[in-house]
Parts: sequence; C-alpha cells; structure tokens
Amino acid sequence: MSGMTTPAPFGPLDFQLVLLRRMADHQPGLVEDARQRLGASVGEMREANRRWQAMVHGRGRRGALARYRSVLREPERVERRRIGDLECDALLWPVPLWPDLRFEVLAAEGGAVWNEWLVRAPGAPGPELRTADDLTPWSCTVDEAARAFPPARPMEGSAPTRWRLELTVGEGERVVAEFTWGLLQRVL
Repeated sequence: MSGMTTPAPFGPLDFQLVLLRRMADHQPGLVEDARQRLGASVGEMREANRRWQAMVHGRGRRGALARYRSVLREPERVERRRIGDLECDALLWPVPLWPDLRFEVLAAEGGAVWNEWLVRAPGAPGPELRTADDLTPWSCTVDEAARAFPPARPMEGSAPTRWRLELTVGEGERVVAEFTWGLLQRVL
C-alpha cells in the first residue's frame, strides 16, 4: 500500500517515554519538563506507550529480557548477584534522562525477569535522606529510601511498575512512599 510507512525501530528514546508515561499519573509537571527535554510530543509519548504495550501483550511477543535487549541494546554492565538462596544476573542500562540512574533488570537462568526498575548508577552519589522533607519526587530509588528510613515495609503497588514502602521517618512517624519504575513519585 502506498503512503504507509514502517515505524522506526523502538529504541532507548521510546523506552524513556514509556517510563515517563506511567510517571505522568503522579508527576505531570516533571514529566512534561522531561518530555520537552527529550524533544518529544505528547502524541509521540502516547505512541511509544502503545507500541510498548503491544510488545508486552501482543501475539508473538518476546520474553521480557529479550525485549529489553532488543530495545536498549547491550547492557552497560552485567553482574552476578545472590539474593537470599537464589542467583541472578543484574543487567544495567544507562538512561540519558537521568544520568545518575540505570535501568536494572534482574534475570534468572534462562532469562526469566524477576524485577525491572531504576536504580542508582554504580559509583554515583545517592541523595542524603534524613527527614521526610528529603523525600521529594524523583529524588531517590526504592532501595535508597528503604535504607535511609528503616524499618521499611514493602506494600502492594497499584500497577505492575509501581511499588509502595511504608517508612519510619522522624520520631516513629510512618509514611507511605510511592514509586514508579523504582523512582520516588510521592509521599502520603
């Protein structure tokens, strides 16, 4: 058919737009600024999310690890990790929108993905988290908040890419921190 074009391959820019799309529910202003820094329109962000969802849920879909490798290419770093009695590979990719973060995928033997989220880049300084006021949107990752405010109690998130932690801040005060793709969005 004439007039039809094949879409460009889905790549790292599109993937960043997917991350932003889910974060827009909680932080539309930050997402708008980030989308503009990436030079993408609202329509392009929606289209990237539509294509991602088709890759995740469509017929003939690839496994999660294969999908990440096809979209993000070769990881910047792969390291073997032990979590309890289990071993896995941690694959890390740079995310230009957040230079101090990496997108991390934890994968078992055979490629089954256990977890996928943003983490602090190896060697990058993390935020100083001392009080609830330090818990600002996009300031920290799940792991950083959990270590800064023990005991942290994991709670069920509202979607597969969302996490919630109940944290102890100050003199026994408990708050709930919500994360999307591992990055803090808000504190309740």
